[in-house]
Amino acid sequence: MVRVLIIEDEIIIARFIEQQLVSGFSCTTRIAVSTSEAKAAMPQLLPHLLLCDINLQGDQSGIDLITELRREYAFEVIYITSYQNRGIIEQASATNPANYIIKPVDEAQLFAGVQLVMNRIQQHPTAGEKISNAASQLNATELNILQLISEQKTTKDIAHALFLSPYTIKNHRHTICRKLQLEEGNNALLKWAMQNSQLIAQGIRALEAQQK
Repeated sequence: MVRVLIIEDEIIIARFIEQQLVSGFSCTTRIAVSTSEAKAAMPQLLPHLLLCDINLQGDQSGIDLITELRREYAFEVIYITSYQNRGIIEQASATNPANYIIKPVDEAQLFAGVQLVMNRIQQHPTAGEKISNAASQLNATELNILQLISEQKTTKDIAHALFLSPYTIKNHRHTICRKLQLEEGNNALLKWAMQNSQLIAQGIRALEAQQK
């Protein structure tokens, strides 16, 4: 069953979203009305999907919160917001959301936006995990390849940098996708690497420390 965290500081809207999700999908839900509640809920719920407002009360926006949470957790995110400013949408897009729904939200709009993401979650079982659990299976070569992928290097570029053949790099990419339970199409590996570049760097440093 898909676990969903609704981050919305207007409780009436949050309850409406929750009601629509429970009636339309096989999921469990939890509401967080602040960034602090959201952060506390993450290790307890380990949600597959976050529905997050951008304009949250407090020091952090929804975009800032998602950026922080992505350093530690794997999940999909849908922004639900009244913001239609191009600059805000571009900032939100940098966090690789699965969807962006403009308020006011009706039942049909919410169902359509969430249904597409539910299909994606079923294809990406790593959603709903701490990232460290998913990445712990990777070896030094795979981490180095992921670091170069996060820098948007091509397979040919990576092969040249690591003194390996492009065919070998393609095999490594396949293995990495299998370990992370990612599909190999739709730039899933590139998106994962860009979202988790800090974790990749930490893993490389940890392996280097073990070798000293």
